[in-house]
Amino acid sequence: MLQSELAGQPYSKRAHRQHLQRLLSGRSEASIEFKHANISAVLLELGYPYIRGYQPRSNFQRRVLVEIVRQQLVHQHQLDDIALSAVERPAVPIEHADFARVLTDAPTAHRALREPEAGYHRAAVKRDYFAREAQNRSLGAAGERFALDFERWRLVQLGAPQLAEQVRHVSLIDGDGLGYDIRSFEADGRPRYVEVKTTSFGELTPFFVSANEARFAQEHHERFRLYRLYDFRSAPRLFELSGPIEAHCLLDAVTFRASFG
Repeated sequence: MLQSELAGQPYSKRAHRQHLQRLLSGRSEASIEFKHANISAVLLELGYPYIRGYQPRSNFQRRVLVEIVRQQLVHQHQLDDIALSAVERPAVPIEHADFARVLTDAPTAHRALREPEAGYHRAAVKRDYFAREAQNRSLGAAGERFALDFERWRLVQLGAPQLAEQVRHVSLIDGDGLGYDIRSFEADGRPRYVEVKTTSFGELTPFFVSANEARFAQEHHERFRLYRLYDFRSAPRLFELSGPIEAHCLLDAVTFRASFG
């Protein structure tokens, strides 16, 4: 199913569940669906996208399920090729978006999903597709352009068109390194600093934050907003995280800069 979804090919979750039900005696469709949601959580942990409609569950048997799924993925060479193609495919700016339908609620964090049990060691990741997607410059640029247009639309809706005209795409104009991408405003003229993170996948897809971005969010917590764009290639949606990023997400230190002084 994941392979078909990433390739843009139609498939039926229900037909798949019914097929499995015939093979697994005593299993209901609901229990099979629940197990697929557990597998989604494992896929995220192994650096893979999850299937839309099977939201990752917070509780699952990590020690057993992670290893079983990992062993299955080792032999899925075609899935690897399709996933790489999906995350590296160029993106283009979206024109004429219906911004009134874009904003959604941020997902609720589940500590059991985020924090493995004591003594658990993460399985080796064959390839981190989320890291690959984060390096897709065309996707990042298209997401920032979308967020820029959304901010201007938001201010017009709030009755501040003069402020909308002053919204700046600072990461494009001034360069990276400021800790945010867009300098916008609240309706009363106070500054709003927007960092944009874009994915083609679901709302629970992990994203990457630099030390500078995390520090800026802490130092300007009253003005900082992280815009998480998801399902960008199909039907873009956006949720907002305000203030320090660690107030909403578990930050794993995945990269360190090593120097000799």
